[in-house]
Amino acid sequence: MDMLAAASTERDAVRFVNDVKDRVGAYFTGRDLSRNASRAMVAKTAVMLGVTVGAYGLLLSGIFGLWGMLLLAAVIGVGIAGIGFCVAHDALHGAYSEDHRINRLLGYTFDLCGANGYMWKITHNAIHHTHTNVHGLDEDLTVSPLLRLSPHAAWQPIHRFQHIYALFAYSLSTLFWVLAKDYKYFAQRDLGPYRNLKHKPGEWAAMFGLKGLYYLWSIVIPYLVLDLAWWQFAIGWLVMHLTAGAILGVVFQLAHVVEETEHPTTPISGGAEWMVRQMETTSNFDCANGALSWFVGGLNFQIEHHLFPRICSVHYPAISRIVKTTAYEHGFAYNEHPTFMAAVGSHLRTLERLGARPLGV
Repeated sequence: MDMLAAASTERDAVRFVNDVKDRVGAYFTGRDLSRNASRAMVAKTAVMLGVTVGAYGLLLSGIFGLWGMLLLAAVIGVGIAGIGFCVAHDALHGAYSEDHRINRLLGYTFDLCGANGYMWKITHNAIHHTHTNVHGLDEDLTVSPLLRLSPHAAWQPIHRFQHIYALFAYSLSTLFWVLAKDYKYFAQRDLGPYRNLKHKPGEWAAMFGLKGLYYLWSIVIPYLVLDLAWWQFAIGWLVMHLTAGAILGVVFQLAHVVEETEHPTTPISGGAEWMVRQMETTSNFDCANGALSWFVGGLNFQIEHHLFPRICSVHYPAISRIVKTTAYEHGFAYNEHPTFMAAVGSHLRTLERLGARPLGV
């Protein structure tokens, strides 16, 4: 009976996957649409880059007082998050353009914001997307020892309070990224499912060189140009990072660490069963909110992103209706929260549950 049930489930998965691929493909071919960036996506890219560079230029002008400069630092933080969501993420997935040179060029915006695009492709594209929510493999579940994001992770007494301090922990994420994370991952021989990893000398050189450019524009130039005490400058730099970190941390966690998503223990490498697992481990939120979708680069449509990571995020709202309808037709769950705050609430309740002392500990 168990074997028959498993075979039936596998056939259902194959039917769902075939249908959803065919229907999404027909959406693009029937409208003669490219799966890559549209004019609206290019315009959004220009806005995100323009706001960030513009705020940086205004900051360097020195015409604003301390509070004005602090506000501009926060705006730069928002811009960095927006560039990550709307430009670099699509480019590093190869979804922005069919021309790999354009993807590579725009992918460097990630490096200029302080993070390493090469390492992101390993930890996010290869590991997270393949082994979503699998403890011990998915690096996104190990963002900090202060956070227990999987029921299979080791529990510590401090985790009892993680639903209280999680937002603060998330706000530190870009600080850790630009100061330590990439160096740590480059030095590790074992990463997720990979063993004895070795990186080409060119990637090491690019990492150090691009980190240097980031430190130059974000620390050296402003410190030399602006007439500020070191502690005043440090506060502004921290505000920039705390803003970007809080935004990025919260948005990414709402996709996988909520009440409805599953935490499997065994990996799946591909096929129909893998696509169904993406449905089980991923959740959407506030999909009717056009302004939010615009800013987060469609990452509130995480189901669509995990099923079709090579499709540009600008198309997610349209294909989400196809995916949702097809999932319901085949009896598969489609996890979503109606609002951003509903997703935040679900995430905090999940953190509280995961932070409770497990039985027998």
